[in-house]
Amino acid sequence: MGVDCVNILFAETLRKLRTERGLSQKQLGEQLFVYHSTVARWESGSRLPDAAMIPRLARCLGVDANTLFCLAAESDETPNVIMVDDNEVILSHGLTVLGQVMPNAAISGFLTPTEAIEYAKTNRVALAVLDIELGTASGLDLCRRLLEINSCTNVVFLTAYADYSLDAWNTEASGFMLKPLTPAGVREQLKKLRYPFSAGGGDRGADE
Repeated sequence: MGVDCVNILFAETLRKLRTERGLSQKQLGEQLFVYHSTVARWESGSRLPDAAMIPRLARCLGVDANTLFCLAAESDETPNVIMVDDNEVILSHGLTVLGQVMPNAAISGFLTPTEAIEYAKTNRVALAVLDIELGTASGLDLCRRLLEINSCTNVVFLTAYADYSLDAWNTEASGFMLKPLTPAGVREQLKKLRYPFSAGGGDRGADE
């Protein structure tokens, strides 16, 4: 089947972190007590380290083990992206934009927090784009609930009111965007995710 996008993402992250630490593949291998060819396979994307190796890798590279776990735990499944907004017109437009920017993702839209939570319970959500005002519900509360289900979910808030930005940053969200959703705005947020993933599209395409 070939090397999947998530393996490549992990490989690139590992190579970047190792280089920043000034370590060769051989030196990292010696610290981990593995042969340097094993490190080379990790960095080529042909193999992922097992779960027992992740904490050791994190210590050697000086990063949070949870970050590496989230990258390595993903399989070659299509990443799940959701958008939650109680306005059908805005939701429909947003799903179109997300699909344009992330053509390889499975993108789903929900009008209520309850629907989104039920989906998240049975599907690993890589990215959740949430309206802050969801009728009588709060996108801030939904963010906290989604992160309880999966701490590696990236949450980006979408709102028409900049005044909400401070409240948004008090959560574990990755970003904040003002309405209307645009391809350029989404691409910019994808660069800032706590737990990056690959869903195709890159930086190409129209910005409007």
